[in-house]
Formats: sequence, C-alpha cells, structure tokens
Amino acid sequence: MDVEKKDEQPLRSPPLPHDQSHKPKRRRCIIICSSITGVILTIALVFLILGLTVFKAKKPVLTVGSVALEDFNVAVNTFPVRVSLNLSLALGISIENPNKVGVKYGNSSASLLYRGTEIGEVPIPAGEIGSDETKQLNLTVTVFADRLLSDSDLYRDLIINGNLPFSTYTRIKAKVRVLFIHIHVTSTSTCDVNIDVPGRRIANQTCHYKNKL
Repeated sequence: MDVEKKDEQPLRSPPLPHDQSHKPKRRRCIIICSSITGVILTIALVFLILGLTVFKAKKPVLTVGSVALEDFNVAVNTFPVRVSLNLSLALGISIENPNKVGVKYGNSSASLLYRGTEIGEVPIPAGEIGSDETKQLNLTVTVFADRLLSDSDLYRDLIINGNLPFSTYTRIKAKVRVLFIHIHVTSTSTCDVNIDVPGRRIANQTCHYKNKL
C-alpha cells in the first residue's frame, strides 16, 4: 500500500514590520548623537568655567610711581614784566597686567596741564605686556613755553604765590583676549603736582586712577 508523502515545509517567522527592523539603527544613532552632544556641552562648560575664573579679564593697573623735576629754570623781569621758563618733568609709570594672558595696548600719550590747559605732551608707543608682568615706562614731558607764558595766571603764581600747580594726565587703551573674546580696557591716571618755585622742587603730589572695562 503506497502512502503519499508530502514535503514538509519549515515554519518561518512572519516578517517584521518595516519600523521594527530599523529600531536598532535608530537607537544607535540616538545614543551616538547624545554622546557627541554631551561631549560638546562638557567642553563648553569647561571653557565657561575657565573664562569666569582663571582667565577672567582683569583691569591693567596703571600707576605713576614718581614725578620729578628734570629741568626747571625761571627768570622774572618786573619792568617790563616778562617771564622766561624752561620746565621738564620726568614721569615714572608702571603698567601691571594681572591677567593670565598677554595684554596689548595702542599708541597713547601723557599730557601736562596748567589750570586745565594742555602745555606739554609726550607720546607712548604701542606695546604688549606678558601675563602677570609689569612694564616700566620712563617719560619726559617738556612744557610748550608759548602756551604757558600767554596765561595771565602764570605771573600771579610765580611772583605772588611762589607755587606752580600742574596736572599730568595719562591714558592707556588696552585689549585683553580671553578665550575667543576680545575685551577692551581703558586705564587713566591724573596727578596733581605743585612746584615750589623758590625751592625748585616738587612740594606735593596727589594721584587718582580709573579703570574702565
């Protein structure tokens, strides 16, 4: 008796839906993108902390250490009234950079004023100061005699008071680079100086300083 044999087919799992077959790939992409985003945020946070702490921009400190008479000769004729004057002041200026990065400053100047009128000026060439360094500048300001002698107050100060009041004004514009940001800083100093004419010396000196970010 012949028995018919049927070919038995192996059972096959039904095909997965299209969305389910791509889930592992999508999950990997999400994990990789999340990891990259986390690394970028961590680096950005580190830079932010450094910028607010170690590399935080600090104001350069401009200080006038000394003001001295380098040249002072004065002669007064009473009739006719005439004054001849030669005056030069030596300024010792220091610029301290407290930052952890270098500071660049542009062309500047130091001025000498008599009762609010500029009577002398000396240029300060541009330069650079390294991190945590102090730069010393020795300047000589010479009076423009024609500007000074035309002031009527000069005769009263010389002949009656025996005292010449002057002011020095120094301004430095600097630029500090913190990470990828440039920060501009302006430092100024004003010194009030009184010259004792009979004694040919500086009687007193008072300085004021300002810094602006």
